[in-house]
Amino acid sequence: MPHRARIDDLGELRGRRVLVRVDFNVPLEDGRVGDDTRIRAALETIRDLRGRGARLLLCSHLGRPKGRPVEEFSLLPVARHLSVLLEAPVAFAPDCVGEQAASAVAELGDGDAVLLENLRFHPGEEANDPAFAQALAANADAYVNDAFGAAHRAHASTEGVAHLLPAAAGHLLEREVATLSALLEAPQRPFVAVVGGAKVTDKIGVIERLAEVADEILIGGAMAYTFALANGGSVGASMHEEADGQETARRAQARAAEHGCALLLPDDTIAADAFSAGARTQVVPTDAVPDGWMGLDIGPAAAAAYADRVRAAATVLWNGPMGVFELAPFAAGTRAVAEAVADCAGTTVVGGGDSVAAITQLGLADRVTHVSTGGGASLELLEGRVLPGVAAIPLVD
Repeated sequence: MPHRARIDDLGELRGRRVLVRVDFNVPLEDGRVGDDTRIRAALETIRDLRGRGARLLLCSHLGRPKGRPVEEFSLLPVARHLSVLLEAPVAFAPDCVGEQAASAVAELGDGDAVLLENLRFHPGEEANDPAFAQALAANADAYVNDAFGAAHRAHASTEGVAHLLPAAAGHLLEREVATLSALLEAPQRPFVAVVGGAKVTDKIGVIERLAEVADEILIGGAMAYTFALANGGSVGASMHEEADGQETARRAQARAAEHGCALLLPDDTIAADAFSAGARTQVVPTDAVPDGWMGLDIGPAAAAAYADRVRAAATVLWNGPMGVFELAPFAAGTRAVAEAVADCAGTTVVGGGDSVAAITQLGLADRVTHVSTGGGASLELLEGRVLPGVAAIPLVD
């Protein structure tokens, strides 16, 4: 079967300069890396290439500098942190193209690595400018894309350069695509999807696609109140969408019914009289939140029911928190789902920034089959869209 080119398909790499697109878009705090999850996710590919004697040109974006150099978005602290993780020196180039990049690359020996400065310091990156892509490719002999979190963007470093050099997927990108695609193509059953978040309109593509393949979709987060309104309920001051969002919710329910998928809403909710950890709370039906009160988490009955269904599943996808888990009084629903995902004996996949943050904070990430590094990329792949950064990698037999 044809497959997207892998590192093995690039042939002998010793002494060759390999441009590696990684996703080092990590939080910085006081000039240090605050969370290195994404950096660690790229280590397998980096170590493999170093072991093959390749000379690595690592490139990434960080933040939104809007096409110009901004000191707070420099990748220099990331280079220092990567050196610690690799237990080996990682050079840093003060630019990603031009003479400064070329000089840094010229100093590399076999197995050495340099981290190039932030790609988004140049407007040509996000514009997928051919000249900028050519400038990136000029210092390399081959290209590896391991930045799944940016694979849904057709930028110079994710799409343009892949057409200019022998290109392959890194281990992380390959694993992400294979794992998420398998959920849509051949999941073990029962397949339970837990979908949370603020807006139905943001997740409708995923919900409608999952309705075609999942056995159950469990809805949580603020979107539950839009569903409740769509079904004639009252949600008080809860966050919700207006007419368009409610129509979208009804459409999702119709799609689920059409495909025999059970789309479940939380029976109860924890309502508060203010958006505050110190607010008064009460447990009420999700479709009968009193005036002036707002739902901020699924209730205990819903949390228990959802957890039971997740534990009994053969395949689980979790995308989106069940409530405002950042505030302790409203974290129980998300915690119950996270613990159930960790307890599930089947295949478990967690995707989406907030879900990943929750399961990581709870110390349960190592009990999950796969924790996705891609937020928007995960959603688009699950919707069935073609990711430009993946499509640009050639198919080989």
